[in-house]
Amino acid sequence: MRGRAPSTVTDWGVPAVIAAASLLEIVLVRPEGAVAAAVLAVAACLALVPRRRWTVLSALVAGTLTLFTPWFGAELDDLAAPIMVLAVVAYSLARWVPSYGGLLVLGVLMVLLASDYLFTDERDNDVTDVFFVASLLVPPYVLGRVTQRLAAQAAELERRQDLIREQAVRDERDRIARDLHDVIAHSVSAMVVQTAAAQDLLRTDPDRAARALDVVAATGRQALAETGRLLHLIRDSADELGLAPAPGLAQLPELVERFRVDGLEVDLQLADPAPELPAGVDVSAYRIVQEALTNALRYGADRRAEVTISCDSDMVRIRAANQVDGRSGQGSGLGLLGIAERVHVLGGHLVHGVTDGRYEVDASLPVDAT
Repeated sequence: MRGRAPSTVTDWGVPAVIAAASLLEIVLVRPEGAVAAAVLAVAACLALVPRRRWTVLSALVAGTLTLFTPWFGAELDDLAAPIMVLAVVAYSLARWVPSYGGLLVLGVLMVLLASDYLFTDERDNDVTDVFFVASLLVPPYVLGRVTQRLAAQAAELERRQDLIREQAVRDERDRIARDLHDVIAHSVSAMVVQTAAAQDLLRTDPDRAARALDVVAATGRQALAETGRLLHLIRDSADELGLAPAPGLAQLPELVERFRVDGLEVDLQLADPAPELPAGVDVSAYRIVQEALTNALRYGADRRAEVTISCDSDMVRIRAANQVDGRSGQGSGLGLLGIAERVHVLGGHLVHGVTDGRYEVDASLPVDAT
């Protein structure tokens, strides 16, 4: 079989160790046909090297070379090192061959082994030899099957985690879109009010101005209705059907109070009154603080968190930190994905990680991001 993986240190290392053990055993035992046994042992070990890429071919060649050793003089029980070759062959057939196809190849090698017992071994053999051989080959084969199953499960788990991460990014983008739609809805609502007021102020050609302003007002009301309808469709049921206005820094004290009720002690550093920001930046700053406090509540070591928000004409910076220890959970990382996606959309910068036993989130959003 092709395409498994390129050769690694393990691919060469295992056959090298077996070859060294085989040669050492041959030197110490000095069986009949020692030279032929040494050559076959080295050749069989070389055949094991590509066992992950060409499993069936590698197993057939390595097993056949090993089982030919008794035909050149050495008795089956003279050497023990060839058993290691057969064990690696059995493991490889189970590990790298899909389903149970490796059993067919292993069956061919068992026939060759039986021929060794029948035609080269001068001792009297009985059914106990069958159990002896099975006891040598079955365990590595079972281990290979278990390893294959675990590898498949690990790959499936990784695939599902990737899907979850992608879904989390999509969900956060949807949430950003909902927040931006809220901003649009409020802007259009203000447009309607301002246009209606302008109708009373215009005196030049009042009939045409009134008709034009009526069209603007009607268009604004229609856009507001369409935005509300869209918000109603995309919001989840927990979001009060989209009726609540988009939150911002002004709502942070209320957010902090809810977390305090849940048992998280929060030290919030925020100017009073809260700085005025473009609506898109304002709601994103709120969401970032919300996610940071959620992580602190779930995984903080001492149920304390610090949040500092500073703002100038160019940038708003959100810093959040909480204590962690070796027992604190790491979480799924999906919340950080959401923060990162939101910061990326607005053209900001995000740094997070553990420093001196504290988990810190540092996000910077340009004020002109919208």
